[in-house]
Amino acid sequence: MRLILLGAPGAGKGTQAEMLIKLYDIPCISTGNIFREHISNNTDLGKQAKAFMDEGKLVPDSLVIELVKSRITQDDCKNGMIFDGFPRTIPQAEALDATLADLNIPIDYVVNVEVPDELIVERMAGRTVCPSCGASYHKVSKKEKLAGTCDLCNSKLVQRDDDKEETVKRRLEIYHAQTEPLIAHYKLQGKVLDIDGVGTVDEVRARVKQALGVN
Repeated sequence: MRLILLGAPGAGKGTQAEMLIKLYDIPCISTGNIFREHISNNTDLGKQAKAFMDEGKLVPDSLVIELVKSRITQDDCKNGMIFDGFPRTIPQAEALDATLADLNIPIDYVVNVEVPDELIVERMAGRTVCPSCGASYHKVSKKEKLAGTCDLCNSKLVQRDDDKEETVKRRLEIYHAQTEPLIAHYKLQGKVLDIDGVGTVDEVRARVKQALGVN
């Protein structure tokens, strides 16, 4: 099974990816992990990517595709893979389509997890974490006993910069402008499975499995 996961930041894609990895026994392909692996192993592609990253520049799509191609041709991808966080733009999607066509391993489905922006803002902007022990809390779904204090170690809770409301809204703007058009791109190919991402993890998981035709 070869899948692409789409959805706004905070829609719960990562949680569903974990389930799908176990269900199909396939790896999750993340460009961040690919970059780190190549840079750590000091490969030629890793050196090229690092040069751009060190200058604070985006790694060009052509190089990203080469890195992705090197990953999906490894043995653990023989039974398929899940793309999470890639592609992010139409040019990346078109380049990935061409690469997969050359390898004769087309995408089976694009799982699109849909959650309203206002709920995503509530989910993410309500999160706090303990900088000491890593415990996480939420002002709605998992409140701490003493406001602003970790239940486990009594440290003062903090909010990550990525979870601040203005940051979340900006990330959503970028998603709608750059990544959301991918839904239409893949709908033209008849591959999109729209999933209602509102509800418990188990409820959303059940919808994903039903859409994919598995128990």
